[in-house]
Amino acid sequence: MVRRQGADKGDSPASACKTDRLLLLVFLPFPGRATAMPRLFTALEIPIETALRLTDLQGGLPGARWISPENFHLTLRFVGDVDGTTADRISDILGAVDRPSFELQLTGLGAFGGRRPRTIFAQVRTNAALRELQAEQERLFQRLGLPPESRKFTPHVTLARLRNGRPQEVADYLALRGGFTGPPFAVSRFVLFSSRDSVGGGPYIVEQAYPLRAETADLEETRA
Repeated sequence: MVRRQGADKGDSPASACKTDRLLLLVFLPFPGRATAMPRLFTALEIPIETALRLTDLQGGLPGARWISPENFHLTLRFVGDVDGTTADRISDILGAVDRPSFELQLTGLGAFGGRRPRTIFAQVRTNAALRELQAEQERLFQRLGLPPESRKFTPHVTLARLRNGRPQEVADYLALRGGFTGPPFAVSRFVLFSSRDSVGGGPYIVEQAYPLRAETADLEETRA
C-alpha cells in the first residue's frame, strides 16, 4: 500500500501542519482501492514564503480561477489514473532516486494556450539538478512499463486556470505582473501526490515523500 508521508514518524497531523511548507495534508484511506483509481503525479512543494509572494500576483484577470496557495506545486512527472498495484510499484521504485538537494527560483510569468489561453503560470529558472531529477523519474517509470511522457518538460507553477480567457486581457495582465522574481529556495525533497478530479485542481494528498541528499547544488553553478 502506498504510504502517506509529510511529517516525521510520531508527529500528529496538527504538528505536521506547522512546517515551512504549505501542504494540504489530508489523512484519508488511500483512494481507489474499491471505488476509483488514484491519480498520481510527482512534484516539488513550494515554500510558504514563495507561495505568499505568488498570491500577491493573483487577481485582476476576468475569468481566472486562482489556485489556492496550499495547492501550489511544480509537477515533475504526471502519471495519471493507475490501479492500486501500480501505485504501490511507483511508490517503491521512486525510493531508488538518489539525487542531491538543490536551489530553485521563480522568475517571470507566462500563459499556456496561445490564442486560447487556458493557464497562467510562474516560470522556473531551470537548472541541471532539476532536469536530471525529472529525467531519472521518467526512466524509472518507463522501466515499470508506463508510457513515456509525450510533452516536453516545462517546469512551472500554475497560478490560475482560465475560462474563456481573452488574449488581450491575458497580455495586459502579463505586462503588468510579468516582472515577478521570487527569492531562491532550497529543494530538499520531492513528493508523490494523489489528486481528485476537481475544478481548478486539488486537494492534493502527499502519499510519499522522498528526501534528497543533504549537499546542495549551487544555483549559479547548475543554472542552464
